[in-house]
Amino acid sequence: MPLNEGLEKLLAGVIPVTETESVALADAAGRVLAEDIRADSSVPGFDNSAMDGYAIRLDSIAVDQPIPVQGKSFAGAPFRQPLEPGKAVRIMTGAAIPDGADCVIMQENTLAESDTIRFLKLAEPGNNIRRAGEDIAIGDTVLTRETRLNAAHIALLAATGRERVDVFRKTRVALISTGDELKTPGVPLGFGDIYNSNGPALTTMLNRLGVELIDYGILPDDRETFVTTFLEADRACDFVITSGGVSVGEADYTKDVLEELGDIRFWKLAIKPGKPFAFGKLPNSVFIGLPGNPVSAMVTFHVLGSQAIRQHQHVGYRPMQQLKARSVDDIRKAPGRMDFQRGHWQLSETGVDVRLTRSDQGSHILTSLANANCYIALEKERGQVLSGEEVTLWLFDDLI
Repeated sequence: MPLNEGLEKLLAGVIPVTETESVALADAAGRVLAEDIRADSSVPGFDNSAMDGYAIRLDSIAVDQPIPVQGKSFAGAPFRQPLEPGKAVRIMTGAAIPDGADCVIMQENTLAESDTIRFLKLAEPGNNIRRAGEDIAIGDTVLTRETRLNAAHIALLAATGRERVDVFRKTRVALISTGDELKTPGVPLGFGDIYNSNGPALTTMLNRLGVELIDYGILPDDRETFVTTFLEADRACDFVITSGGVSVGEADYTKDVLEELGDIRFWKLAIKPGKPFAFGKLPNSVFIGLPGNPVSAMVTFHVLGSQAIRQHQHVGYRPMQQLKARSVDDIRKAPGRMDFQRGHWQLSETGVDVRLTRSDQGSHILTSLANANCYIALEKERGQVLSGEEVTLWLFDDLI
């Protein structure tokens, strides 16, 4: 199945979460809004100074004329009397503009003399004044439903005085690593054993998606254990994600158990790495079966699995940014599958150049991914790429 068709089926098969909860603003980063947010207060809440200087009334002031300083206005300690004609108020950035003032002269254009001030040059009415509601007016929609909250959003909410927000509950994900050969890092390896790199890698990516993660650890190649664990994970979670066990080996039980407990929507995709990618439904959850090879597992989760989770979170499909580049290397490829080779791009005198991170792009070569900042996304029917040819890059996001 082509990648685009598989992605369409994947997104269509995921129903977004409906349950919501109220959280404190301090806990809202990374959560997805379940409501439109309207401002309860304006930002700024009052006219204030954009500069350190002097607040004046222009029609009563002349250049190089000594002017008495009537008082001072500081942020949090405003000058509360009206400004008298022919006088000035010393004012700091963020401080409230006194009644009667229509301009702020920055202090660099002034000359202080005891308790008077001279202005070396004047400005226009309104200069260096931030008007009340200039950024946000009361009642403005400042954020819309289905926004994933980042630091700037949190600042915006705090500026309007918002203490709590309604968000969709977190997506619950069960993560299962499979294979008798897998051992947890730190445990001595026997002959034929390997360390489980998929579990920690996928945990990192899932945490960056802001899910509630339940890690079921490493399952041995035992059919009954598979069935018991799948049923338990299905009851507890929205997604059950496995790595390994979706190929056609004698000990690969994932596909068989999925067929027994639920249904398979598709099993193989015309992509490289990651052809044995499984998507289906268990009684209560969405199933995603990733390949066992570490690069394949990470690439397929990055390109496909993460999009399914975003769909459930109300974030929706978020494609990676694409960029055209010149390949510095010859790249081996045969037509038939879309190929995500790992590359590193940079600007050159002639434009954007990209190199392979490793000439060996095997699905077990983790260094090809660790040293990359993009995929060199080669079209399904494309063959060998020669040095100097144009290729399309999919730029890495913060997920990987």
